[in-house]
Amino acid sequence: MASPPVAFNRLKQIANDACQNAIGSAEYYDHSKTEEWNSTIINSILKAVIAESTTGGASRLQLNKPKGTAAQDEEPQVTTSAEEPKSTDNKPHVGRRGMHSATGAFWDEKRDGMWSFKYDGGEGKGMDVVVMLIWIGI
Repeated sequence: MASPPVAFNRLKQIANDACQNAIGSAEYYDHSKTEEWNSTIINSILKAVIAESTTGGASRLQLNKPKGTAAQDEEPQVTTSAEEPKSTDNKPHVGRRGMHSATGAFWDEKRDGMWSFKYDGGEGKGMDVVVMLIWIGI
């Protein structure tokens, strides 16, 4: 697997901080807030990874940018998807639930990679928060 844009332990810290900032004060799952939470988490992680991967020496992996484009000149692009709730009574409760996620891709294993993180802070609030970061060398 390719080296990540920043060290794995730093990615975990960035993702944990982003999730905590987005949903840390939430008491329970509220479907109407999922788009806001998703956007906050995604933007926070992308901004931190861009900032940390575009500084330093040439030995660090750089995010691919058009020549002459500074990382701070571009805002991360966010795409979110949330299905309508299938059964909820809008009351705070936590029950047993299952989750399965799988992702596959064909890429250059020397330059491209993927990293997943499960935020444990959502468990008692009825939320499973999983973050995935994919990087592609061009």
